[in-house]
Amino acid sequence: MGLLAAAFVLAWLGSWRFFRSQLDNAAYDAMFRLYQPKPWHPQSAILAIDEATLEKYSGMHIREPLARAMRMIAAVHPKAVAIDITLTDSDKPADDLMLQEAFCATPNLVLSSLLMDDPVRVRWEDPKPAFARCAAAIGHVHAEPDDNDSITRSISLEKYVGWDRRWALAFEAFRLSHGGGVPLEHPGSVEIGGVTITARRTDDGRIMRVRYAPLGVVIPKLSLKRLLDDPSLATIFAGKAVFVGVTAETMVRDRLFTPYAYGRTTTGIEINASAFETIAQKLFITDVGEEWVLLFSLALVAAAGMSFRYLPGWWAYAGGAVVLLASIVTPYICFTHREVFSLATPLAAAVLGNLTAAMYYHLVVRRALRLEKSKSEGYQQAMHFVTHEMRTPLSAIQGSSELISKYALTEEKRKQVADLINSESKRLARMVEVFLHVERLTAGQMELKREAIPVAELVDVCVARVRPVAERKRIAIVVRPIASELPLSGDRELMEYACYNLLTNAVKYSPQRTEVTVSASSNQGQVRIAIQDQGIGMDSKEVKQIFHKFYRTKKAEESGEAGTGIGLSIVQQIVEQHGGQIEVTSKPGEGSCFTLVLPAAILAPAPGAAQRH
Repeated sequence: MGLLAAAFVLAWLGSWRFFRSQLDNAAYDAMFRLYQPKPWHPQSAILAIDEATLEKYSGMHIREPLARAMRMIAAVHPKAVAIDITLTDSDKPADDLMLQEAFCATPNLVLSSLLMDDPVRVRWEDPKPAFARCAAAIGHVHAEPDDNDSITRSISLEKYVGWDRRWALAFEAFRLSHGGGVPLEHPGSVEIGGVTITARRTDDGRIMRVRYAPLGVVIPKLSLKRLLDDPSLATIFAGKAVFVGVTAETMVRDRLFTPYAYGRTTTGIEINASAFETIAQKLFITDVGEEWVLLFSLALVAAAGMSFRYLPGWWAYAGGAVVLLASIVTPYICFTHREVFSLATPLAAAVLGNLTAAMYYHLVVRRALRLEKSKSEGYQQAMHFVTHEMRTPLSAIQGSSELISKYALTEEKRKQVADLINSESKRLARMVEVFLHVERLTAGQMELKREAIPVAELVDVCVARVRPVAERKRIAIVVRPIASELPLSGDRELMEYACYNLLTNAVKYSPQRTEVTVSASSNQGQVRIAIQDQGIGMDSKEVKQIFHKFYRTKKAEESGEAGTGIGLSIVQQIVEQHGGQIEVTSKPGEGSCFTLVLPAAILAPAPGAAQRH
């Protein structure tokens, strides 16, 4: 859970900081081109001042031809006429008067204004007062190109200079064409003409995303020159909102990009007409709240984690692929319902969630494999222990049972053999019990049976058991005097096993006619039991490895006495469980000395000891 939470936070913060705006914009444009809404009948038309018009009328000296065109348009009763042409400078007075009269005769006229950044202050650049008096409204013509890629996806419905607010040209054209009422404002929308325009409020005013016309929808466009050459063409403006503006590339100051542009620029008047169509057709594109984006991203991370937690094998990766696909498809589905859902954060959450869950899944699988391998090795070790440590008592029991079954033995001999079988079977049982105790101790499944064990008694028991083997090899076992009051603290059976194993190894790896010395001492709360032999010895490299399971020295293998190497590993586990350690000193050809260093037992004082001085 912690790793997935970290992946979610990293996806959220990383997407916001590094690539969210760029990726979301690219996805928005791609979906804009991919999704085609149902065609509609345009309610607007464009009167274009194109290259042919400028060529015929010698540039922008078009007030007289524009006046004639306005009278033709007014005659077919348009719903509104919005003019995106700067009309601040003076031309010929006669032409100005003619244009003024044409404007005053045009119903629902909207003229344009610009924001000007003067050195002193920001101000509105308005049309000449004579023209402005004929206008029903004055609207601004500012689009909102994105700062990162200069693509115009939105327009600002309102702009302010101080307290002087201007609504957008397209907004004013729609308002006048639908009754000219007063806008009713809400925090996230504006109502006008029976239509609620979704437009969020920002520092730049109310922002409205523009639904540009898809393939199959063409806003009628007529050249000013063609209209004047053939006045009958004015009928295409009947009952529509007419947008008048410059489309000639040689005269347009700001060439703008749109999601449909494919690298080509478009004109401001066409963007204004598209904004009008967005309002008129009620095709508002809204932004999904950030809280839903975060919740969806969190759900994607959780789904990725659940896929790799509960699905087996390749199904887990298939589930992760579904999560990744959901992060991409969901924004597109939302867009088909005219809702903008961020792609960057969910995609980053899905990718990082899948990577985190997959890596954790990989680690868990590897850990499970290691555990399974460890269990398998433990089983093999147990089998080695059985075959190595239990071989001697089993051989004795088998041989004794064959003697009883095949030969006629005297009652005394039969009793001896029976006693041998009994003692060896008990020895075998003790071996099994010791092995199980060690495994349980190592796994933390049982506690040691701690008691005070007299060291002299412990050594005598182990020496008595190993002496017959030593005598067969003519090896003498010399026990140095051990104080009778010297005790150690531990489990008696386990300590006997450890001491017996070291004695057996000393005899096993010593040549004939040598001796094994056993001594014990105490120092600073510790008991030291040393077993010294005169055997083959080991170099320093072998001394470091002898307690590894199944390790066998080369010289031991050459001597033919090598076992499986599990005995010393068990001894080490026993000693470590008692809080002690094993010290080893050895040199090749000079024998070895194994010293058990164990905690000493604290004996209670004898009765009356406190009175003695």
